[in-house]
Amino acid sequence: MRSSLVRQVLFLAALALAPGVGEAVYFRHKISWQSAVLPSESVTVDQARTWGRNVIWVDARPDEEFARDHVPGAVSLNEDRWTELLPQFLAVWSPGTKVVVYCSSLSCNASREVARRLRREAQLPDVFVLEGGWEAWLKTK
Repeated sequence: MRSSLVRQVLFLAALALAPGVGEAVYFRHKISWQSAVLPSESVTVDQARTWGRNVIWVDARPDEEFARDHVPGAVSLNEDRWTELLPQFLAVWSPGTKVVVYCSSLSCNASREVARRLRREAQLPDVFVLEGGWEAWLKTK
C-alpha cells in the first residue's frame, strides 16, 4: 500500500510540473527577466555622464512619475503619449547626439520599447538603454 501511495504522489507531482516544464522549454528565449538589450545598446550612468552635453536623457516612465522627479534636463517620451511627445523630442534632438532612455528599474521594459521605436521608427542612431533605470540614477546622485 505504501509503494502505491508513493507512486501516486510522484505521478501527481510529475503531472503538476509538466505544464511548467513545457512552458519553460517553449518560451526559453522569451524570459521576461532576460535582457532584450544588446550590450552595445546599453549604458551605465557613469558611461553616459562622460558624454557630457552630447547626450539627451529620455524618461520613458508615465507622466506622473516624470512630473515627480527626473534626470535634470530629461525629455519625457513614453508609450502612452508617443505620437504627441515624439515631435517635441525630435525638436531638441540633433545629429551626433547620443540618446539615453530610462524607466523605473532594471526590470522595466518601457525604456527598451521606447529605445527600439526610436531606432526603428525615428531612424535614430546612438540610442541606448540605461542599465538599472531611474533606480541606478538615484544611487549615483
